[in-house]
Amino acid sequence: MRMETEVLMDRYKDNLFAVAFNVCKNAADADDVVQDTFIQYHTQTRQFESEQHIKAWLIRVAINRAINVTRSLWRRSSLPLEEYMESLPFETPEESTLFAQVMALPEKYRVVIHLFYYEDYSVRDIAGILKVNETNVKVRLSRGRGLLKKALKEEWSDDEP
Repeated sequence: MRMETEVLMDRYKDNLFAVAFNVCKNAADADDVVQDTFIQYHTQTRQFESEQHIKAWLIRVAINRAINVTRSLWRRSSLPLEEYMESLPFETPEESTLFAQVMALPEKYRVVIHLFYYEDYSVRDIAGILKVNETNVKVRLSRGRGLLKKALKEEWSDDEP
């Protein structure tokens, strides 16, 4: 199965941007990753089983490209995370705090939490996308939640008089 690149871009560009931003922590780099991901899809001839398979493949490619960008010695200076957060429309201060804490997590926890909670992937699907076993995904989710819980408790206890 193959789908038109334009159709996939309309459907998944925001998802891929969110995944890439979780790794890069930079909007410009995340945009580049999304563009590179769709170029790779467009230029290769691989056949897929279903649209879900295509989406999982796109996410895997975006994660790999984002990791490569963050490891690059030539990574350009970027907009700091705090400045980018100011441009995001959060409905409540708690949402902003939660986003900041998720972005502060180590990459392996941040990506798994994003895929599970924001992209609604199952543990099995995440394991396939990240090429790790399901137990590893569960451990990362558990540890990520624990780190978030601890950080948010500290954040909220600091606010109390």
